[in-house]
Amino acid sequence: MTKTELAEIYRGYIACLNRQDWPNLGQFVSDDAVHNGRRLGLLGYVAMLEQDFDQIPDLYFKVLMLVADPPQVACRLGFDCTPKGKFLGLDVNGRRVAFTENVIYEFRDGKIVEVWSVIDKSAIESQLAGSN
Repeated sequence: MTKTELAEIYRGYIACLNRQDWPNLGQFVSDDAVHNGRRLGLLGYVAMLEQDFDQIPDLYFKVLMLVADPPQVACRLGFDCTPKGKFLGLDVNGRRVAFTENVIYEFRDGKIVEVWSVIDKSAIESQLAGSN
């Protein structure tokens, strides 16, 4: 798989997330998917995303940076949203917050098999404290 092909698959995955098209997520995510060291499988991955969208109804994944180097993709995602209550243990309670997530994905046979993700929680904390 070329870098361009892998980047196209990844952008298709992001579009699938933004549509909340869970029946088709299996086109992009392996049945054995692992997220931050936890084996979720496809069903657990869908459940995680459904919970994210429940907590953040206006959740939208925006690709800010994308590097594809098969079999990995590194991406910086941007978010500008209003979580309903607690988010990452913080009392956001409907305030609009902007933050980023740095994610590395490993693909096998065109599907995500492992994800390493870090959300910039300090950016949210700063906004809630009124310093940003």
